[in-house]
Amino acid sequence: MAGHFEATPGGGAAVALDEVEIAILRSLAVQLLELIGPGDEPAEGEDPLAALFAEGPSEPPADPALARLFPEAYGDEDDELRAASAEFRRFTENDLRTRKREDALVVVRTLDALTPAGEGGAVLTLTADECRNWLGSLNDLRLTIGTRLEVEDEGEDSSLYRLPDSDPRKPMVMAYLWLGALQETLVETMMP
Repeated sequence: MAGHFEATPGGGAAVALDEVEIAILRSLAVQLLELIGPGDEPAEGEDPLAALFAEGPSEPPADPALARLFPEAYGDEDDELRAASAEFRRFTENDLRTRKREDALVVVRTLDALTPAGEGGAVLTLTADECRNWLGSLNDLRLTIGTRLEVEDEGEDSSLYRLPDSDPRKPMVMAYLWLGALQETLVETMMP
């Protein structure tokens, strides 16, 4: 179980994590929450039902990582597609942000709930619902890190994987690869 998820009864999964892995995962999830931004809670006195129908932004985010997390729906080849994408974004981005925020919060909360086992590590056991949240958050973290590293296609540019230890990108490349391995084993546990 060390280093990879294994299926548990009831559709859940478990993975053994050491203190450093727990700290890294928690830190990355918190950074993702900061990137996504705070939720749009109804202001005091505001009708909560009206908040459900609030329109979101119509322009794509300027930050490349956010643009990757909240991509254009139809592309931007012409004015008609840009208009359709803007309309789609207006009505979907708030919900998508909420879901991504909820996924990252589940990661933080499940890590915070861990009780140390031997030698400072712990076994993280997730329910089936938590597995879906974790899978979403692991995907978002990889997309964000991959964008920051300018990874276009993992198969095409293997130079990132042969960086010298002195390269400042090396820790993020290692995190990117590790998150990919966690994501892959979590997907395998969720397969029927």
